[in-house]
Amino acid sequence: MYKVAKFGGSSVADASQFKKVRDIVRADPDRKFVVVSASGKRFSGDNKITDLLLLVNAHLKYGVDCTPLLQSIEERYVGIAEELGLSFPVHEQFTRFISRLDEVTPEYVVSRGEWFTAKLMAEYLEMPFVDASEVVMFHHDGNVDMERTQTKLREAMIHTGGSFVLPGFYGSTVDGLTKLFKRGGGDITGAILARCIDAGLYENWTDVSGFLAADPRIVENPRGIHRITFEEMRELSYMGASVLQEEAIFPVREVNIPIQIKNTNAPEDFGTIIRETANEHAREHLITGIAGKKDFVGIYVQKAHMSNEIGVVRRALSILERYGVSVEHVPTGVDSFSIVVNGEDVQDTIYSIVADLQRDIQPETINVLPGLALVSVVGRNMSRRAGTSGQIFGALGEKGINIRMITQSSQEISIIVGVQNEDFEKAIHVIYDRFGDAVVTRD
Repeated sequence: MYKVAKFGGSSVADASQFKKVRDIVRADPDRKFVVVSASGKRFSGDNKITDLLLLVNAHLKYGVDCTPLLQSIEERYVGIAEELGLSFPVHEQFTRFISRLDEVTPEYVVSRGEWFTAKLMAEYLEMPFVDASEVVMFHHDGNVDMERTQTKLREAMIHTGGSFVLPGFYGSTVDGLTKLFKRGGGDITGAILARCIDAGLYENWTDVSGFLAADPRIVENPRGIHRITFEEMRELSYMGASVLQEEAIFPVREVNIPIQIKNTNAPEDFGTIIRETANEHAREHLITGIAGKKDFVGIYVQKAHMSNEIGVVRRALSILERYGVSVEHVPTGVDSFSIVVNGEDVQDTIYSIVADLQRDIQPETINVLPGLALVSVVGRNMSRRAGTSGQIFGALGEKGINIRMITQSSQEISIIVGVQNEDFEKAIHVIYDRFGDAVVTRD
């Protein structure tokens, strides 16, 4: 069974991290394909190579001398090569890179972080290097050309003898120009590789041991989540529990390849397995995890006999669309509905939006509810225990937390409650303390 092992920026930040990566790869002969990000932060206050390269682009755009930035980037890679005793000519290659700054695109500049990291890692692991620009193909519209990419990657497998190191985060267009994924795109590269070579497992190595059941900045020592479904992960990630780039799940989910989140600094930890359907065990936690965000705005609209009027909600949503505002949730009642949006998205347009709603909907009541926080309680097992949502609401009520909004996913794997910003941390504490360790028993 082939395994694709993707290592994030913190996992390749310096020579000592390179050594951990080599130990991990050599510990399992199935880890034949390695994807790396650009070297990340070595310590608090340090800079990621990608951020430095973005600054280089900014300096070039405005005609500011970027020599000190380029020197610091080169020194990082020279230091890694020297400490590991590598022969790759970092200085010569970096000098060539600098000489071409006037003729290459900004995306090419940023991609060199992954390129240099992968070049050094390939030599250190004694594995072939494959340039992502030669195997990860994009359409003109910016989407990955999966058919061509699969062909290219499988050809690379044959050419390299079935093992290689691949830089993440970038590929190339049909015109041969470097094309970047969005930030965190190295995770997507790893998922695409896993899909195209039909891997048995996609390992994503980072600096945490998988997903936690709650934010450790809010809940002290929350339990780890060992098994989670793709759907549950999407719910938690969307609400801020970010360990993996969200879009990385789609290439592997479609072909049922599981993802395992692992910790480079604690490789013995199990981490988190993400798959389409979680393995069923005799005892599982009622709630998989809790996540949330602050600073939403609720727009409450009430109109008598609204349920008999066709197209009211559609007209309201079209107004938000005209202003380019993404809608988070639309809880509805018989004669009312609320539209929940990110506060930042409407800070300059909220009064214009309300005026348009007044004109087009002619409601009896329209209220703006600022300072709204959303708390998402996620768990595939909640539907198996009657009254779970009522117990959650009751627990919040007992602690004096006013619920401003309630919505539940159609799949019944998540319950979202809206509370005031000032009650956000308290609400997560209450829910975790009451339900975080609760289990359900299968027959």
